Amino acid sequence: MQLRSQIPYYKPTGAECDLFETAYDKGLPLLLKGPTGCGKTRFVEHMAAHMGKKLYTVACHDDLSAADLIGRYLLKGGQTQWVDGPLTRAVREGAICYLDEIVEARKDVTVVLHPLTDSRRTLVIDRTSEELTAPSGFMLVASYNPGYQSVLKRLKPSTRQRFLSMSFDFPDPESEIAIVSSESGLEAGRVAPLVRLAGHIRALSGMDLEEGVSTRLLIYTATLMAGGMGVDRAINVAIIEPLTDEPDVQTALRDLVSTIYG
Repeated sequence: MQLRSQIPYYKPTGAECDLFETAYDKGLPLLLKGPTGCGKTRFVEHMAAHMGKKLYTVACHDDLSAADLIGRYLLKGGQTQWVDGPLTRAVREGAICYLDEIVEARKDVTVVLHPLTDSRRTLVIDRTSEELTAPSGFMLVASYNPGYQSVLKRLKPSTRQRFLSMSFDFPDPESEIAIVSSESGLEAGRVAPLVRLAGHIRALSGMDLEEGVSTRLLIYTATLMAGGMGVDRAINVAIIEPLTDEPDVQTALRDLVSTIYG
């Protein structure tokens, strides 16, 4: 659970904030689509803090089951007690529940979500024989990266069509410079070449790169530079090494850095 007293920095790139608030007001679930590190999670954190709502964030993975979301019986002090999972707590409290990379979760998770994403707005807890009706303050938000979808990991249309949906992408250069500078404390003039480098890497084709440089990695790089680390080393540990393990690709990326920085 996350409840922040300060609103996390987020620079809107369109009408996404208005759509989020409208979805919340109407009790509609929201699905965010976009590449890794483009700001989906920060956007949800920003909106939850802006609206004064508790936020439960769940990082979905292969082993995430419905029980991990709903809850389970645990042994405490020699007695078996029911412990709510994050989704159940969010429903009971009228909070926002954010499922990050929902396609990574097991299939039984989406089955649990279906009654919460239609007019019923209910959560059935079989183990306790409860059927919870989500209050007006509850909101379900999920995200995924369409670029990572495969035959084995694909969000079913029956699930996808239960959500409002909007696409995210990397910010335009001017906005990305402002974001990275604000988050890292590095002056905009030194951030600009990093953003230019990211643009070139994202535009590359024919390289063994699953994705381009995320805004998150740019913030890491700028943070290291603001702390006194040299440009080449910061870029190496925060951009090149995270992007690829292939020596030939790393060499090509370092050559690209040289053309940007001279």
